[in-house]
Amino acid sequence: MDTLTSLLVNGLATGMLLFLLASGLTLIFGLMSVLNFSHGGLFAWGAYSGVWIYQMTDSFIIAVLGAVLIGMLLGFLIERIVIRPVYNNHVSQILVTLGLMLVLSELLKVFWSPNPLNAVAPAFLQGSYEIGGVILIKYRLFIIAVGIVVLAGLHYMLSRTKLGLIVRAGVMNKEMVQALGIPIQRVFTFVFMLGAGLAALGGALLAPYSGVIFAEMGMQFAIQAFIVVVIGGMGSIKGSALASILVGLSGAFMAYYVPDLSLAVNMLLMVIVLLVKPSGLFGAKG
Repeated sequence: MDTLTSLLVNGLATGMLLFLLASGLTLIFGLMSVLNFSHGGLFAWGAYSGVWIYQMTDSFIIAVLGAVLIGMLLGFLIERIVIRPVYNNHVSQILVTLGLMLVLSELLKVFWSPNPLNAVAPAFLQGSYEIGGVILIKYRLFIIAVGIVVLAGLHYMLSRTKLGLIVRAGVMNKEMVQALGIPIQRVFTFVFMLGAGLAALGGALLAPYSGVIFAEMGMQFAIQAFIVVVIGGMGSIKGSALASILVGLSGAFMAYYVPDLSLAVNMLLMVIVLLVKPSGLFGAKG
């Protein structure tokens, strides 16, 4: 029972980290139809920025907020300089964002050296709880709680606010929204910044979770995020949430019971979902 609970919590924590990365990715694709392969680079920048700010300030809250702000600033610059010239051209988007992914990774080495960096959780999140003989690690529970809060916040924003209405309308018909006098380009920029901030938040929370971060980590997690987005359905936040949990749990259980299949299980899960429902769990046809 202890092992089962530990794997469950570990899988949920990993899933919530993936959700923070994938939710921004699905927002960007859902509204802007942009295939942003540099999203993992923003995740890595969030991790490095969080560790650096935490070392400078000794405040975990300031470190996380600072990482999110840096991620949003990078998102603003990327959307303005790199993405705008290649709107509506997916081939160009793939090429330029893959190149940007490599640039972001190399810049991490320039600013923080090519060596991996160690990261530790703040004192108030270290240790564990013991409930009924089951050990629950505090930091993993914290990540799960943050993921739930972000999911609830995104759901509220998209379904209950004027901005969410504009975003959902923009997903359906960008030209109509612009014809109504709404500055859709500003909405695009905000959504890109929000997605970048969520990616940086995921990276900042991952650093103490894994204990070690490295420049190439962005590509590794970007691949998993795209798997999550495809499984959940392009443009669906609830689909990304469910897919992230499925991927996190399957990875945790397979890594423990069948380690040789732990790397392939995500691809296998994606293939099964696409064979049954090609548009993803919550994706719209077409």
